[in-house]
Amino acid sequence: MISAPVDTVIRPDFSRPSRHFIFTEEHEALRESIASFVAKELRPHAEEWEETTFPDSVFTRMGELGLLGLSYPEEYGGQGGDYYASLVLAEELAKADCGGLGMGIAVHTDMATPPIHLFGTEEQKQRYLVPSIRGEKISCLGITEPDAGSDVSGLKTRAVRDGEEWVINGSKTYITNGTRADFIVLVTKTDPEAGYDGFTLFIVDTDAPGFTVEGRLEKLGMHASDTALLALSEVRVPADALLGQEGKGFYHIMWELQGERLIGAAGAVAGAQRCFERTLEFTKEREAFGRPIGKFQVNRHKVAEMATKIESARQMVYTTAWRFQNGEYPVREISMAKLHASRIAVEVADQCIQLHGGAGYMKEYGIERAWRDLRLNRIGAGTDEVMLDVIGRSFGL
Repeated sequence: MISAPVDTVIRPDFSRPSRHFIFTEEHEALRESIASFVAKELRPHAEEWEETTFPDSVFTRMGELGLLGLSYPEEYGGQGGDYYASLVLAEELAKADCGGLGMGIAVHTDMATPPIHLFGTEEQKQRYLVPSIRGEKISCLGITEPDAGSDVSGLKTRAVRDGEEWVINGSKTYITNGTRADFIVLVTKTDPEAGYDGFTLFIVDTDAPGFTVEGRLEKLGMHASDTALLALSEVRVPADALLGQEGKGFYHIMWELQGERLIGAAGAVAGAQRCFERTLEFTKEREAFGRPIGKFQVNRHKVAEMATKIESARQMVYTTAWRFQNGEYPVREISMAKLHASRIAVEVADQCIQLHGGAGYMKEYGIERAWRDLRLNRIGAGTDEVMLDVIGRSFGL
């Protein structure tokens, strides 16, 4: 057996940053740019926005920086990037320590505008997508109603054809960006007898007569984002407000939900990572019984467990994103990634509170806010229970 010289022995370097194979040098350059923006212009306002919500000017600023259209074609003002660029944005926004900010931006970039890009007419893209990418218009997505959320088939908002117009009546709730949006991508029922073939999407300007913000909702977390109850009473929209194909709205929105869930999973992992890193530093600095609390085996093992679970979720998200980027439609795996990442994020945040002790329960450390913000991931964009059912049904059960 030949022994290698000591100076050639490979040793682990745990401090060396590594890059996953789905990301290129361009992605990493983008990551550095967004990280700098977040550190300088967003994170310093986290505490303020927790009380006041983040201002509309954030959309304007991000539009100026080209961050609202990373994966959209250059012809519409986008950057022409791939799906991974959207993952990078979601991950880096988590470092703002302001969950509501990331939520509000994600609704705009990855939930409300994608259907316009994919299904919209050229006129709709010019009228809504282009100014949205520039940050001149803010969007929201209207699916959930007071009596229907996960059960999309139970939606009651109706759109009825009246000559060259459609008349819309109904209500939507838990709508992120609902109080500030310039337009809403609205899911309606146009044929109550047609089942899943009876849904249609519309783009509705929020200043249309009959469109009302009924109330701003108070929440457990995500305080930096606005969430609204909306009402539509005899709202008239022209025929060209219809988005995509009449009667195909359910299928259009199901496609949209897959990208939304994967971005949500990436954000959940990044939020957990951010919470973990802050807690790791705390365990190195906080002393008890004469030494840093991280030196106690019980706490060292807690850190190890959290790191392992975060990494498992990250790898699941990245692998699924690779399949999605390469033209597959991996609904089962997206559901798994969303379910796993959401659960891990909440579990990690809870453990971080525990490691902080009494400090973790105090607002000044921001760890309790991380838990409150991350908890929404197990509900929004499809609850844990819905994800489990989607996964179970995918096996023919």
